[in-house]
Parts: sequence; C-alpha cells; structure tokens
Amino acid sequence: MARVKKGVNAHKRHRKILSMAKGFYGQKSKVFRAANPAVMRSLASAYVGRKQKKRDYRRLWIARINAGARLNGLSYSRLIAGLKKSGVVINRKMLSELAVTDAAGFAQLCDTAKSNL
Repeated sequence: MARVKKGVNAHKRHRKILSMAKGFYGQKSKVFRAANPAVMRSLASAYVGRKQKKRDYRRLWIARINAGARLNGLSYSRLIAGLKKSGVVINRKMLSELAVTDAAGFAQLCDTAKSNL
C-alpha cells in the first residue's frame, strides 16, 4: 500500500487562506503561519458584524422615528403604542424613512397615533 502524503491538499489549503488574507498588512498577507490566525479572526469578526449590523440599523431607525415624533409632540413609545392601537402596520424602517423624507405624511401618522391614545 502506498503512503499517502498531504502535499497537494496542504498546498491547496495554504493557497486558499493566503488568498483570503490579501490586503492584510505585512507577513499576515504573505506567510501562512501568520495569515491563518488573522483570517480565522477576521471571519469570526465578520460573522459577529453581520449580527451587529441589524442591531445598529434598528437603533438608527428608532432614533430617527423618535426625533420625528418629538417634533410632532409625541415620544417614540407613545407613537408606537398609538399606531398599534389604531391598527397601522408599518415597520420601523419605513417609519424612519417617512420621518426623514416625508414630514407631512409622518405628521399624519402622528395625528392618527394621538387620536388613538
């Protein structure tokens, strides 16, 4: 039985990691032993970042809605409560877009929310 050597597979794995490390600084982009932990860490950070992006956008939307609501004499929580009671189903992303771009339309929503509190 012939001995199995891992040269081809190791070379393939090294090449894959080094291609993922393109753009890294210094040895981290040239040497496998330096690049491997850097790539693993960057992949882990990217995974976490994808989760944080969703949180960050929601925080931004809520801040924008709150600012628009306060211009119309409401707080964020009272606006959301009023919209829920009135049966208006609109997500925070669209609400924030209205608050930023269409102040008149957002004011109408605020009036709807006020009347149902």
